[in-house]
Amino acid sequence: MVDISGKPVTTRVARATGCITLSPATVTAIQEGTVPKGNPFEAARLAGISAAKKTSELIPLCHPLRLNAVEVEVSLSAGDSAVEVSTKASADDRTGVEMEALTACTVALLTVYDMLKAIDQAMVIGSVRLVEKTGGKSDFTAPPAP
Repeated sequence: MVDISGKPVTTRVARATGCITLSPATVTAIQEGTVPKGNPFEAARLAGISAAKKTSELIPLCHPLRLNAVEVEVSLSAGDSAVEVSTKASADDRTGVEMEALTACTVALLTVYDMLKAIDQAMVIGSVRLVEKTGGKSDFTAPPAP
């Protein structure tokens, strides 16, 4: 692991997004509440939060952090036949929370896949990216998605 002992403790915040494309029939099942496993949005939200807390266990050489908060928003973009996930992680620490935000996003998307795989095996997870990070040596804001 990288030695971060000389870095100052600052409030670190990171945001990530991603999506999973669905068939129109899957969008309808979500809208009508007929997904056999239950509500994929609530399951994904809880899975994302749990994943952020376990990031250092999943990613080699990633520092364990005491997170201040993790937010996971899951929404349906019916016009695009997609579920969009947006995450935010924050901590007062010596290293950033990018990996926590990205892990939360990715695991939330995997959970949506798991919840819906019985009705749609052609789903595609994509566009997972860091949108913003603040509080460290350098801040970052991603350009708008294409």
